[in-house]
Amino acid sequence: MKLYNTLTKKVEEFVPRNKNEVSMYTCGPTVYNYAHIGNLRTYIFEDILEKGLKYLGYNVKRVMNITDVGHLTSDGDTGEDKMLKGAKKEGKTPQELAKFYTEAFFNDLKKLNLKKPDLVEKATDHINDYIKVIEVLLEKDYAYKSNGNIYFDISKAKDYYKLSGKTSEDLIVGARSDVSFDNFKKNPYDFVLWFTKSKFEDQDQKWDSPFGVGYPGWHIECSTLASLYFGEYLDIHCGGVDNIFPHHTNEIAQSEAYFGHKWCNYWLHAEHLNDKNGKMSKSKGEFLTLKLLEEKGYNPLVYKYFCLGSHYRNQLLFSYDSLNVAKTSYEKLRKKTSSLKEDGKIDTEKVKFYKEKLKEAISSDLNTSQMLTCVYDALKDSLLNDNTKREIIKSYDEVLGLDLLEKDEKESVLSEKYILDKIKQRSEAKQNKNYDEADSIRDELLKQGVKLIDKVDKTEYEII
Repeated sequence: MKLYNTLTKKVEEFVPRNKNEVSMYTCGPTVYNYAHIGNLRTYIFEDILEKGLKYLGYNVKRVMNITDVGHLTSDGDTGEDKMLKGAKKEGKTPQELAKFYTEAFFNDLKKLNLKKPDLVEKATDHINDYIKVIEVLLEKDYAYKSNGNIYFDISKAKDYYKLSGKTSEDLIVGARSDVSFDNFKKNPYDFVLWFTKSKFEDQDQKWDSPFGVGYPGWHIECSTLASLYFGEYLDIHCGGVDNIFPHHTNEIAQSEAYFGHKWCNYWLHAEHLNDKNGKMSKSKGEFLTLKLLEEKGYNPLVYKYFCLGSHYRNQLLFSYDSLNVAKTSYEKLRKKTSSLKEDGKIDTEKVKFYKEKLKEAISSDLNTSQMLTCVYDALKDSLLNDNTKREIIKSYDEVLGLDLLEKDEKESVLSEKYILDKIKQRSEAKQNKNYDEADSIRDELLKQGVKLIDKVDKTEYEII
């Protein structure tokens, strides 16, 4: 298994710490709104990674957090509190807001055939665990108290910029307006572990702590939750490229300070989904959600198919034109796969051969476009009968999750009956020497994606 490791900046062999057991942590959503389709691209990649590892024979345990406590959009106490802003806008409590959008998020995952992680933990359920970690960081002198808040001192973190490849000079020269250079921090990029004072004095979600009544910073939850279930070591940590800095950078800093050694070996990141205006986000342009795509007539799996056509490390440009191309291709593919008949003896050697082809694509840094090519190669193989093809496609769909063999029972019955009736009408027309009508029926079916194959004693059909 070869994977691109953001930490080392190269594709390298994946070797879990504990033989075939894989510990995997993926950053979950901040549940103040619907996930946009750019967010969902990352979750599609993570699902393919988990299922791909399992297809290769690994046992994978995956943990995901749900951020249901307000965090700022920056570490300078100058951004917006997403949960508080969303709750006020919708006239709900933060808890009500979080519950609604958590359910909406998992509903989106279900529509995309994405597996729910083994463990899903709400940030607000682990306040005492964060406090314990912060106390250790204070004892070890990696953290300090200033103006009522607890900050992590990045100057004491070993090789703080190793994940992002940035330098402190780069950041200061390119400093944004939302970075705090106030007198309360030792360094401008020190980050908050616990807030007791911020510009959000009306924050609804606050808890008692040894540091004062307040709430945790953004980064502490992921490090803490991962350590609760995986201990001192983690194999794989995933997220979008926008998590590399500062979120994952800060996770590494506080976790390695807490444990005293290297924490996670492999860091994997999905690239942005862009539109013509640049990176897709909730704050600009048309807010593209899965629900919106459905309202426009797209099956959610069309969007998934669109994403799988590009490598997760490549930026992907979204447009309705490109989505329409994916829709046409996906629907044609579904017609072919769902029409495969359950007849003929399964050729187990051929099934094994094609499984190995998919494993090669998975092992090549999750080459999803090659995985789709494997599907088409199996379908085009004239030496395979339908039942063998079905067995191969069924196996592939364990990873791809595209419902390739699923049928709408009502539609499939009507469709097959319609085709067989047309074949009967054409046969009768030919017997009556009405060849124009027979040709017309053949052409009509061809336009609908059904190719007739005349044999000596019968007419068969193929979905194209």
